[in-house]
Amino acid sequence: MTLNGDVLKTAIGQTRAKWGWFVALGVLLLIFGAIAFANLFIATVASVYVVGWLMLMAGVIEIVHAFGVKTWGRFFYWLLSGLLYAVAGFFAFDNPLLASTVLTLLLAVTLIASGVLRAWVGFSHRPESGWGWIVAAGLISALAGLIIAMGWPVNSVWVLGLFLAIDLIFQGWTFIAVGLALKK
Repeated sequence: MTLNGDVLKTAIGQTRAKWGWFVALGVLLLIFGAIAFANLFIATVASVYVVGWLMLMAGVIEIVHAFGVKTWGRFFYWLLSGLLYAVAGFFAFDNPLLASTVLTLLLAVTLIASGVLRAWVGFSHRPESGWGWIVAAGLISALAGLIIAMGWPVNSVWVLGLFLAIDLIFQGWTFIAVGLALKK
């Protein structure tokens, strides 16, 4: 289906009528972000619980999917995969501090790896316009990963909460900006 001008105008018009909901959601996200900033430890535990729930749900879905697979080899693959996800989810609930330590280390490694890769991709595109921004973004990501890794495992009680708080605040301001733009 393609969007023609009338359909798009109608959709924007219907969304524009709901601009207040965007602003309200943005304010709510800002409040949650401020609460998360006020207690980074609780925000870290909350983020670990969310990851735990997601892993638990993924595990259950994969276990159910295993029974729909026709061959035994694939059945055991999906069953094992689902069981590992479910165990990891229970692990996150059973010991959220240890889970936050593991997740923080994975975050540091991921930031370093993606930052180095992004910087390399940007550097390899030197003749093109904007390559320096890609390199700079990669170096900043890698630096953030290194800073997290150097403070690990002590910083595991607050890093995930800090990322959650920052994300909530940025999402809140984004929803407020969209809502106010829709109002005009």
